[in-house]
Amino acid sequence: MPRTIWSGAISFGLVTVPIHVVNAREDHSIHFHQVHLEDMGRVRNRKICEIEDREVAQSEIGKGYQWGKDTIIPVLDEELREIPLPTAKAIEIEAFVPLDSIDPIQIGEGYYLEPDGQVAAKPYTLLRQALERSSKVAVAKYAWSGRERLGLLRVRDNVIVLHSMRWADEIRDPSQLKPEEVELTDDEIAQAEQLIDRLTRDDLEGEEFTDRYTEAVEQLIDAKREHREPPTAEEPEAPGQVVDLMAALKESVAKAKASRGEDATVHDMPGKKTAAKKATAKKTAKKQPAKKAAKKTTARKPRRSA
Repeated sequence: MPRTIWSGAISFGLVTVPIHVVNAREDHSIHFHQVHLEDMGRVRNRKICEIEDREVAQSEIGKGYQWGKDTIIPVLDEELREIPLPTAKAIEIEAFVPLDSIDPIQIGEGYYLEPDGQVAAKPYTLLRQALERSSKVAVAKYAWSGRERLGLLRVRDNVIVLHSMRWADEIRDPSQLKPEEVELTDDEIAQAEQLIDRLTRDDLEGEEFTDRYTEAVEQLIDAKREHREPPTAEEPEAPGQVVDLMAALKESVAKAKASRGEDATVHDMPGKKTAAKKATAKKTAKKQPAKKAAKKTTARKPRRSA
């Protein structure tokens, strides 16, 4: 059972939903200790007081705000807990919006919200079903770890999920990172769309979505523990500079087709064939006598193809 991170309530108008917050993610990465390579002794980070020049215990450590060059103002955890914020004890829902109206770059860590006992079951279910039926997400404010935060509530597998969010002024303006304007042909864009179509799938299940780095590190540790040579891998090719964009796109489409067991032959784009047909029709029309051309103008106009 995951550990409770925070306990409080969701405030939904006049409805209160008591909840526990638990982490929605698990960390399966391999963690290392810092060691002294000569004798494998652990290297630890010690907390030293600058004035007394001695190591201090965690119970002696508190918070302090730097004011000016030489002044530090102490702030106690109890004082922070007593700040008169409605969001200090509750997740206050402020608005409901469509999910696609929120920039994904604002959305951060996810937490599951667990109803706190049987008394919370009904209002919890009410909020969950209302969110599902409205096809919207809730934007809320809450206070954790000494600051007020913005959050997003959505439903996943019948459980309400809280995502931390960045405030708008915390998102950097990316306009200065844009490349200079370049011209692309219709065929290049069409080939890119075809590549996207070939790489489109319904889910993220499969061998390619496994953490191969962690597997490789585990194999390395096992090999060293058993005093044998660790497995070696071929050096990956460094990505080269793309000179012919169209050729690179066509080759990518062919590889995507081959990986799915399809015919990897890259055919000409439909746009080119249509253009060639139009050009041939133009030449034929020019060669015909004037009488026939005049007669043709009185005939019924052909339908325009899509």
